[in-house]
Amino acid sequence: MSGTMIQAAITMGQLQQKLDLIGNNLANSNTPGYKSRNAEFSSLLYQQINNLEENDPAPSRVTPAGIRSGSGAKLGTVTMDVTKGSLQVTDRSLDAALITDNHLFQIEVPTDQGTEVRYTRAGNFYLNPAANGQLMLTDTNGAPVLGEDGPIFLEKGFNGLTIGKNGTITVERDEGQAVEARLAIVEAVRPHMLEAEGNNTFRVPAGQVTEEIIQSVDEENVQIKSGALESSNVDLSKQMTDMLMVQRAYQFNGQSISLSDQMSGLVNQLRS
Repeated sequence: MSGTMIQAAITMGQLQQKLDLIGNNLANSNTPGYKSRNAEFSSLLYQQINNLEENDPAPSRVTPAGIRSGSGAKLGTVTMDVTKGSLQVTDRSLDAALITDNHLFQIEVPTDQGTEVRYTRAGNFYLNPAANGQLMLTDTNGAPVLGEDGPIFLEKGFNGLTIGKNGTITVERDEGQAVEARLAIVEAVRPHMLEAEGNNTFRVPAGQVTEEIIQSVDEENVQIKSGALESSNVDLSKQMTDMLMVQRAYQFNGQSISLSDQMSGLVNQLRS
C-alpha cells in the first residue's frame, strides 16, 4: 500500500471519530446543562534522521540509521466548551439553574468500587421513594443529589417545595414552612480538567487531586434561579458547518485512496 493510501486511511478513521463527536453534540442540543465537545486534530507527519543516540555505547538498534516517518492526522484532544447556556423558564419547583459560571451540582453515582461523586450543570431534579420511607432528591437517572450532609431526604406529607436562590430547600407543611436541606454547590476552578462522563456528568480524572480542581462554595456566593433550567450550549449552526467540513474531508481522503489504487493499476499494466 502506498504512503498516500496509508495517510488517507489513517485520516479517515480519525475523521469518523470527529463525526461521532458532532453527532453526540447534536443529539444533546436539547439536554439541560449539556456542554458541547470540540475535537482538535494534530498531524502525524514527522521524520527522524539517525535514530541512534550519540552517547549510547551499546545501542539496541541493529538496523542501519535511517529515516522513520509517519503520516496522516489523529484526534489530538477533545476540549469542552464550558460557557453557560441560556436560561429556560419552566415554573417547575424542582428545576434549578446555576447562574454563576463553573458552579456545579453534586450527585452520587454507584460504581464497582462503591460510589463516586460526579458533577453536573443539569438542575432538573425529581423526588423518588427511598428505602427508609422518605423521599430522596435525585437527578433524571435516579442518582442522589448531594446536600451539605450527603444525599437529601425529605419526610413525606408536605404541601409544597421551593429551592431558594442560595440553594436552600424550603418545605411547606401543615404546621408551616421550614428549611430542611441545602444543595451542596461546588466550583470548578479548573473546568477544562474535568472529564466528561455519561449521563451529562463530569468527574475528576484519576490521579488528579480533587481539591485542585473542585472547591466548595459558601452559601452567600451561591446564585440559583428556581423554576428554570440552563439550556445546552451547543451551537447548531456551528455543528452543522463542522459536520459538512468533516464530510467533505472524508470524501476527499476516500477519493485519494481510489485514485492511488487506479494509479497502481496503471503502473502494474505498464510493467506487464
